[in-house]
Amino acid sequence: YNIVMRNWARKGQLQRINRLFSMLESVGLWPSLDSYAAALECMGRNQSSAKAIRRCVQQLKNDGFHVDELFQKCLFEEDEKEKVLRAIRIVQPNYQLPPPPNPQTCKSSLLWDFYSKKKMVSYPKLDFSVQELQECFQQQLEMELDNTITIESVESTKPLTPQAIKARELLATLRSQWHDSILQALQKSKQSMSKLKMVSGYNILYPYLCLLPDEEYVGIMLQILNTLSPQGESLAVLARELGSKVYNRYITQRKLRSRQLEKVQEVYEDYIHLLAKDSQPNKYLPREYWEKLVAEAGFGPSLNLKDCSWPYMLLMRLGMHMLELMVQSVKVPRNILNPRLEPRLIPILYHIYSFRSSWQVGLIKPHPIFSQIMSDAAETLLTFNSSAIPMLCPPVPWTSPHFGAFVLNDTKLMRFVDGAIQHQLLLEQCPPVNLHPVLDALNQLGNCAWKINQPVLDIIISIFNDKGNEKLDIPPPISEAPRPSAAPSNSSTWNKSQKHELLLCKKKTAEMHSLRMDALYKLSIANYLRDKVFWFPHNMDFRGRTYPCPPYFNHLGNDVTRAILLFAEGRPLGPKGLDWLKIHLINLTGLKKKNALEERLEYANEIMEEILDSADHPLTGRKWWMNTDEPWQALACCMEIAKASRSPDPAAYISHFPVHQDGSCNGLQHYAALGRDLIGAISVNLMPCNVPQDVYSAVAQQVEEFRKKDAEQGVKIAQVLQGFISRKVVKQTVMTVVYGVTRYGGRLQMEKRLKEIDEFPEEYLWEASHYLVKQVFNGIKEMFSATRDIQNWLTESAKLIAQSGRTVEWVTPLGLPIVQPYYRSRPTVVSSWKPDTVKQKNAFPPNFIHSLDSTHMMLTALHCFRQGLTFVSVHDCYWTHALTVDIMNQICRQQFVALHSEKILQDLSKFMLEKYCRAPMLICFPSGSSSPGRETRALWQKKLMEQLSNVPKTGEFNLKKVMDSTYFFS
Repeated sequence: YNIVMRNWARKGQLQRINRLFSMLESVGLWPSLDSYAAALECMGRNQSSAKAIRRCVQQLKNDGFHVDELFQKCLFEEDEKEKVLRAIRIVQPNYQLPPPPNPQTCKSSLLWDFYSKKKMVSYPKLDFSVQELQECFQQQLEMELDNTITIESVESTKPLTPQAIKARELLATLRSQWHDSILQALQKSKQSMSKLKMVSGYNILYPYLCLLPDEEYVGIMLQILNTLSPQGESLAVLARELGSKVYNRYITQRKLRSRQLEKVQEVYEDYIHLLAKDSQPNKYLPREYWEKLVAEAGFGPSLNLKDCSWPYMLLMRLGMHMLELMVQSVKVPRNILNPRLEPRLIPILYHIYSFRSSWQVGLIKPHPIFSQIMSDAAETLLTFNSSAIPMLCPPVPWTSPHFGAFVLNDTKLMRFVDGAIQHQLLLEQCPPVNLHPVLDALNQLGNCAWKINQPVLDIIISIFNDKGNEKLDIPPPISEAPRPSAAPSNSSTWNKSQKHELLLCKKKTAEMHSLRMDALYKLSIANYLRDKVFWFPHNMDFRGRTYPCPPYFNHLGNDVTRAILLFAEGRPLGPKGLDWLKIHLINLTGLKKKNALEERLEYANEIMEEILDSADHPLTGRKWWMNTDEPWQALACCMEIAKASRSPDPAAYISHFPVHQDGSCNGLQHYAALGRDLIGAISVNLMPCNVPQDVYSAVAQQVEEFRKKDAEQGVKIAQVLQGFISRKVVKQTVMTVVYGVTRYGGRLQMEKRLKEIDEFPEEYLWEASHYLVKQVFNGIKEMFSATRDIQNWLTESAKLIAQSGRTVEWVTPLGLPIVQPYYRSRPTVVSSWKPDTVKQKNAFPPNFIHSLDSTHMMLTALHCFRQGLTFVSVHDCYWTHALTVDIMNQICRQQFVALHSEKILQDLSKFMLEKYCRAPMLICFPSGSSSPGRETRALWQKKLMEQLSNVPKTGEFNLKKVMDSTYFFS
């Protein structure tokens, strides 16, 4: 109703608004603050009588509102705010707008120093002038206004064959025909919708098909057609993508129409003075300065759009309708590639069903004729949404859950499962000041400027265009896919093994196509950015883990992607920087994980000849770099070491190279600190020691002890496993136990590792993996007793909460509210969504640890920013310049100690007791359960209270020892 009233207000239709007010009151619905804003806007636009305005203002007060709230709580577009103010001043000539609220300061004990105004510091500047940043902003704005960007593929250097020229000409003709067919089908469907008088699921889409010019809908559909894989794509994924593309273009238009973009431009032009090296303000955080500039801007539209999000089901319905139009209208002559066939038109898209696990999934698959034409054309242009490309200017700072990141593209602060709205509601209900630490950390990560390592990129592209190299993680083209051996032309006469071989070949081809396209997108985007400086805006998942928004090319990618990224800002290496580069290189090889840092450095110096040969002759020399764990990053590091060591003064050499510090079994570190577990702390390097402790080897040793005892007692499988228990066999399971892997999942991991050992007898795989997972769990339980106690407490608490009909919620030590999005639907009652008890309980321990991990990372990010360091993270792997590795390590340890000095488990218990034991519960048990269902509500409440109150006891480990740990990072 408010949307309708706002539309009428813009047209000055006061009588309609009054009638709607009366109608709503007659059915017991009372006007909201937005309703009064619409009415007063209309009165201001029409310059209504003072009597009418006075009556409206009086009614607003009678309903418990205050005039000031109109300007404090309502969102305005275009000149709406000015018109409301004009109406108010007709009856209150001296009325002044309420002053902006005083900025609130975060009171978190973890960040008291960071936000303390008594300890103001100058924050670091970007290495750009105001003029340069303004030019960057204009480039980004142009890209976002176009909604899409078309770039050259890295395959474009290949010579064009006559077959490709012919296929491209044919494709151009067909696309012109498809454009006309889709346009005609769209117009026809809109016409039939407009004639329907009854509202149905069909014609409810009509307004959404009128938001953009018809040509734009057609362009979106053709863009999807051009990117469709020969193996097809999930119906739901395509529908969601189509609906989202329409929504994004609508948002762009609405921001233009509402003059919001004008205001963003005005504020951003002032904001870059905070970031530029040649400007004055430097005592503000990016969020604080943006909020200050917005408050000073006064009139004009709000920077948050009102009522603009579309429900998930609407996006899906709109996308499904567009897909259906494509299936019906996009056709091709059957004989277009083979003149001997009949010339009738056939659809190029069709529905099929496929099984993924045990689920039947609808797919849209292109006809082989279409796939063949696309393959022959070998087009070298790639089109992406502008939000898929890294930003060409510093991101707009996050100031609320609704505003930040891209200039125009709509971005959510928190990623969540499609259709889930609980996270957004929690964020909206959260006091804004509680979100400041999270917003400021995201802004700090997003403000890191990047550039491309061009020499490494060029080598990768040359291998990519020369049939790839699977060993180096460069996917080969489809032409290299395996083909089945010769078989009878009539498929009905094929035997079982021939059919199985064909199936395996198809599966391998599909995998190769997927990997090849993923690499093509990454490398093509990197090549487009090769001479540019760029930024990755960040958001987070529901646990607070941070991610770059551009999906294809970012520093969370694989070895290839990380190797071609450099910091745009350079820093001198300093006295220890070259040593850190060498240690980093040895870490990338995976060769000296158990050795002290001094021994790794010594080893690097011993193999300098190999390092320099790799740097000088990467593809023609001895190729030492190719035999490392992370070959491409190792090569990039070899090149940096070569340049630095050959410079006149290595300490003065300006390095842009990111040095990584990787967490040492990070999840277990958090558990050991939570439980003050001394033995666990020693195992995961929280205690000072001369050489790094290796938890995986320790668990393997423990399992071997169990195996020996069992073998001596005649246990057959323990005897079979002699000589096969190693660090590699147990590592994955140990690593994932902390993140909630079940015994079933652990057994599969073990089986996979044992299969990789050629000598292991295949007939014992199941029994051996079953035995090993049991012993690994026993070993961890013995070594990390506090860890298992905490895990069990979290699991049991979540189980009881979910059985009471509630989802598990908590608040991180930085104030971020979290809810687990795991539900099971009851198909008989559409609105009935109940928590999935199994997922809620199994996911709580790993999700809780992930949330602590992200809290620690954000604390480290903010304090690094305060000290002028460049800092980014890949979850528990922290990156900075070689010059500042030691400072970052110290900050990281300080913040780990500060975080775990808080009463984390006690605070969690207190929060959950308040939330779940002070409110009525709906107790829901699995069907078939008997005794629990007969418990009274009071007994169940008591059981839950006892469980939540029974916080696990802690050990004797002294947290301050972490400050002296050399191997906190592996």
